[in-house]
Amino acid sequence: MLEADDRERYSRQILFTEIGLRGQERLLASTALVAGCGALGTAQASALARAGVGRLILVDRDYVELSNLQRQWLFDEDDARQSLPKAVAAARRLSAVNARICTDPIVADLTARNAERILVGADVILDGADNFELRYLLNDVAVKHGIPWIYGAAVGSYGVTMPVLPGVSACLACLFPEPPDNPQPTCDTAGVLNSIVSVVAALQVADAIKVLAGRPECVQRRLLSIDVWKNTFQTISSLEQNPDCLVCKGHRFKHLESSNRRPVSLCGRNAVQVHERDVAIDLESLGRTLEPLGKVRANPYALRFECDPYEMTIFPDGRAIIKGTEDAAVARGIYARYVGV
Repeated sequence: MLEADDRERYSRQILFTEIGLRGQERLLASTALVAGCGALGTAQASALARAGVGRLILVDRDYVELSNLQRQWLFDEDDARQSLPKAVAAARRLSAVNARICTDPIVADLTARNAERILVGADVILDGADNFELRYLLNDVAVKHGIPWIYGAAVGSYGVTMPVLPGVSACLACLFPEPPDNPQPTCDTAGVLNSIVSVVAALQVADAIKVLAGRPECVQRRLLSIDVWKNTFQTISSLEQNPDCLVCKGHRFKHLESSNRRPVSLCGRNAVQVHERDVAIDLESLGRTLEPLGKVRANPYALRFECDPYEMTIFPDGRAIIKGTEDAAVARGIYARYVGV
């Protein structure tokens, strides 16, 4: 039963007959996972928190930078100055927006090794990813465990979204069996309008709320693309499962079964992420070691070390982002030199 304060907070949503009191109770009892707390993810998380989704799991590997503030709705200049992990900064802001829900920040790189542990248990997954590799991993976990997920992407003035209801609608691999061969434009290479982020995230959240409120039949099986600069909308409707799909028909989950832990170049950022093995790191002790060698800034979640012309951000699980190079071998060498594990 909803308490009096909840009835007041969500009164305008309860008045919407497609949700009503019963739907709001379902929302408060549900769990949504936002995979990536960047532009799409922060807009998704804000809307879901305000809608009264009872538990939000926020997963992101990155930290807040000044360039994020143009489109990533939950962060401010102080978050950027502190280089706070995005998941932590987002959870803090959402707690101020709606203290009655549970927000769980997870500062981690979603990989085949941890994806099921982190994702399974959510009632819906929202795509806030910035790369196709992660989206195919989300698709594998969602299809394998029957978890609805909402694909979405935005770059420039263009955006696309598609809900995936495992066993009912087409999955990502039904439409795109393989990732694109060529490098795709990203926010860091082609820019992005914050308005297209808002549109795509709003559509993703609308489909997620339909699922969580117990109205999955209202989710349209479609791929919707939008360009807010050209004012164009295009829909591919009635998407059915591909009978030859290796994922939802063949039950082959190659992205989930991959053991690949190679360094990842962060497109457009002149940076490489190194996370080849899980090693717990004492950031305080490492900071004392590195202080004589360069500028060190630290918070409970990460350590920033400047070793000109490079800059390292090191996380407690052994992961690091090395800025100043796109060469994986160089990044590995810097990591070995200063972290040494």
